[in-house]
Amino acid sequence: MKWILRIKMNISIIQEAKDWLAINKPAGIQVEHNPFGPSVESLAYGHLKMTRRNPYVGIVHRLDRVTTGLVLVAKKKRILRQLNEQFRLREVQKTYLAMVEKAPAEEEATLTHWLEKSLNERRAKVAPKNADKAFECVLSYRLLRKEENGSALLEVRPITGKYHQIRAQLAAIGCPVIGDTHYGAREEYQAHHIMLHAWKLNFLDPASKKRLEVEAPLPEWAVQA
Repeated sequence: MKWILRIKMNISIIQEAKDWLAINKPAGIQVEHNPFGPSVESLAYGHLKMTRRNPYVGIVHRLDRVTTGLVLVAKKKRILRQLNEQFRLREVQKTYLAMVEKAPAEEEATLTHWLEKSLNERRAKVAPKNADKAFECVLSYRLLRKEENGSALLEVRPITGKYHQIRAQLAAIGCPVIGDTHYGAREEYQAHHIMLHAWKLNFLDPASKKRLEVEAPLPEWAVQA
């Protein structure tokens, strides 16, 4: 019965244009199609199928299953290629929110680490710069708020876009994302859910050729009481 209810999950649309769709991804589902439950891809397809036959769904970028927030979907193959190229050239600005277990030493900084992907452990590990399979990861952050319990809300802007980059880099400075036990957090937040949210996406709209910024609603944990 639980599986049937999950399949009927409603899609949350942030913004829809002629060529693309911005979706607010919930925690606990994957971005790409899988046989075990709903995904951003399947939910987008169901939405677009209401108004067109055999719609095209192109996943522009990905979020981890445990991460919430904005996912951009292309409605045409050529639009997918154009948006993919913007990501490849680092012309897209991604902004995340992260609630970490403790405030970093500096209120604002740029972090650079060399990480390698461990397929067996499904995680990224800090590695020496000269390691064969290591890749450079860079992000900037700034402190938005400190909480009484010592945790802190950060605005994070990844400059590179690598596997588990934000989670691994924040953990590497002793500030794991709350709930991210995979990267050293003390305890879970919710099942299949950590306090990491894809908040904003700034990109060049293929149709208007103007820069747009699309913003996802704030998660509960980021709203100041």
